[in-house]
Amino acid sequence: MGKDIGIKAIAVLAKWAYFRVMERITVVTICFNNLSDLQSTCASVDSQSLLPFEHLIVNGSTQPEIADWLDQHPQPAYRRWINERDKGISDAFNKGINHANGDIIHLLNSGDLYYSNQVLSMVKSCFKSNPNASWISGRIEMKRGGIWVQVGVPFDSKQLYKGMRSVSHPTYFLRAKVYDRVGLFSLEHKIAMDYDLLCRLVPEPYYYLAETLIKFDDKGVSTTAYLKSLKENINVYESHFGYSIACRLWQFRLKLLYYLMGSAFGKFLYRIKTSLFQ
Repeated sequence: MGKDIGIKAIAVLAKWAYFRVMERITVVTICFNNLSDLQSTCASVDSQSLLPFEHLIVNGSTQPEIADWLDQHPQPAYRRWINERDKGISDAFNKGINHANGDIIHLLNSGDLYYSNQVLSMVKSCFKSNPNASWISGRIEMKRGGIWVQVGVPFDSKQLYKGMRSVSHPTYFLRAKVYDRVGLFSLEHKIAMDYDLLCRLVPEPYYYLAETLIKFDDKGVSTTAYLKSLKENINVYESHFGYSIACRLWQFRLKLLYYLMGSAFGKFLYRIKTSLFQ
């Protein structure tokens, strides 16, 4: 009896140690000449009730402000950084992933914020409760039609021709080993690199965390160059799945909506829609 209890205790301890080690979260933040945005993101990370295993900053800036701030101001022990030029967003993401030591990787861009101080804790619990999940996503708060809304739907590979479809890249948390299987971010894509990754994630086990995880900074390249991103989305989708009339029609629809939502009339209609469904 005593021997059995001892074996069980060791097994429980081993399981606890395994999950404690295998759920270490690395947060990767890329930045470029935007110190105030980076400071806001760092403050959001530092406010988490469960602090990350590491926070890795990839600084490709041409100006010295970010490097000076990182070097000359006290930083938490889990924060480290790379100060060197890169070949663009995809290259910066890849540097962060390659230098990450955690088991779960989250790409939190400078300017983006965790929606609450419980996000990393919720994510860790989600992976613990769903050990077979390779990646998860959740909801995001962002501006649409000039007002803040929360959007997010579970990933559905049958809907991929529609683009990201509210499966927002800032809410992705991936097990580090997933990148070994599906590959890193493609340097060919300047805007839709996250959509390309999403297309490659199709065979990976997935879980939807029905919580708002991120407050999105709408100054990013996918927002400011939205029309270019629609064209790149078509190229990405067809590179994986072949020529698609459905994809081209859907991206054309999004283009029309973009122009509508940029007008006063479109914003008025969107306010009515959101008020009806609140």
